[in-house]
Amino acid sequence: MAPNPEVTRRRLVTAAEQLFAERGIEGVSLREINAAAGMRNATALQYHFHDRAGLVQAILAKHTPMVDTARHALLDAYVVTGRDDLRQLAAALVRPSAEKLRDADGGRAYLRIHAQVLNRPEASFADGDGRRDSIHRWRALVGPLLPDVAVRRLHHRFTALRVSATELARRAAASPRRDDQLFVSHLTDLVAALLAAEISPETAALLTARSAVAPR
Repeated sequence: MAPNPEVTRRRLVTAAEQLFAERGIEGVSLREINAAAGMRNATALQYHFHDRAGLVQAILAKHTPMVDTARHALLDAYVVTGRDDLRQLAAALVRPSAEKLRDADGGRAYLRIHAQVLNRPEASFADGDGRRDSIHRWRALVGPLLPDVAVRRLHHRFTALRVSATELARRAAASPRRDDQLFVSHLTDLVAALLAAEISPETAALLTARSAVAPR
């Protein structure tokens, strides 16, 4: 009997989730993932996902829709209030991803992999259709509440994304806790404070000095 393609894909994704989370995206060979998934065909992974990047995208595609749906719901609620509230926006960033701490189907592994992807130099925030991407929408709503220099030159939103993802990955790597509410609330506070951080005179002076010597 020929193997079911969807079953094969799921087994490969599950194996890759665990190995990428534990050893890093670049720390595992495709051969090891094939073996961990119980594939007799050494080319099964390449057939279904082409390469390592395709496999990572498949892992993200498994989890991102659920996170996006939850984040859009929180952003909808924020828009309805009609009030500027950085902490509410910080919660819309943190809480949907934090739900993955309770997802037994690879959720904790996803958080660790997502942080690896986000902390790469080539990280992108709006894969696919940016109009439907919840992070793209979050960035658009946060932008008007920040000083222009924080958006264009100091990248407060980028830093908030990385801090949130990194802390969630650290939590996911530890033993599961009975209650993550305090952790999530505190992380939301930290992200809100980061977004609201004022530009110090020292930083402003350094930016001015760099602009003066930057090539035109």
